[in-house]
Amino acid sequence: MNTELARFNMIEQQIRPWEVLDPAVLELLAQMRREDFLPAGLKALAFVDTMVPLLAGAPGAVMLEPKVEARLLQALHLQHHEKVLEIGAGSGFMAALLARQAMQVTTLECVPALAAMARENLARQAAYNVSVREVTVEQGAAGLAAEGPFDAIVLSGSVAELPKALLMQLKPGGRLVAVVGEEPVMRARLFTRVSDSAWSDTDLFDTVAPRLLGFAEKSRFSF
Repeated sequence: MNTELARFNMIEQQIRPWEVLDPAVLELLAQMRREDFLPAGLKALAFVDTMVPLLAGAPGAVMLEPKVEARLLQALHLQHHEKVLEIGAGSGFMAALLARQAMQVTTLECVPALAAMARENLARQAAYNVSVREVTVEQGAAGLAAEGPFDAIVLSGSVAELPKALLMQLKPGGRLVAVVGEEPVMRARLFTRVSDSAWSDTDLFDTVAPRLLGFAEKSRFSF
């Protein structure tokens, strides 16, 4: 497989048509070797418009579609002086992208095998401004208030509802991106803290993503 041609086609046929037009984001995606963040037998899927499984027997452990990662990254408009929190490290690819645009990234992962995978992948990329924290399910869902506030927070998976505790960990002007809702319709959304007590939110696009562990589901009543 001609990997550079596959990468070019991924950007031009999947990502750019999905309204990812920020030159810095497109250049970063052209430089970052997405295939290096996948298990050896799955590297050929790095450029396909699909979620790619990372661990056998763990259906929620996936790398999101390239266009979804790109749109979330673009929505954050990261600056080089900013501090970022990611919940759900996966294989470390999103953290690597974030680290190229921000000053410091902390990524939380509650699956030990994924935390180890992310650390190894990021070390190979010399992403020294990323810290991978292996946490419990409950700790991951709670965020990292003691080390906040953050300029940006990324949820690399879906939640039924966004906890206000995470929004409180944003600085004024800080942004959070997450996929919110329930199948078959979920929506990627951008939340911005506009003051100490107020947030705005914007719908970005419809998609579907696996659940992040530890976040509460909406209550359901049966009769």
